[in-house]
Amino acid sequence: MRISLNKVEQIDNHLFNRGNTEDKLIFEAMLILDPALKSQVSWQKKTLDFVQHYGRKKIKAEIESVHRQLFNEPAHRCFRDKILSLFK
Repeated sequence: MRISLNKVEQIDNHLFNRGNTEDKLIFEAMLILDPALKSQVSWQKKTLDFVQHYGRKKIKAEIESVHRQLFNEPAHRCFRDKILSLFK
């Protein structure tokens, strides 16, 4: 199943609630008339959810890496001591 870039953009606009009222109404009507479009919207939403989840997971890993560097490496001892002193 291959969909055009215009269709992808229309679906994105629908999922992110963008566009003017007329375009939104036309897309809603297209959803009612075209069951395949409803399926495409569902798959695109799932894809966006996976991408968002992956992005969050990646950011958490980066934050954890920075945390380990700042609080475990001897080069950052002064910084670590200053931060810990704030919470005493």
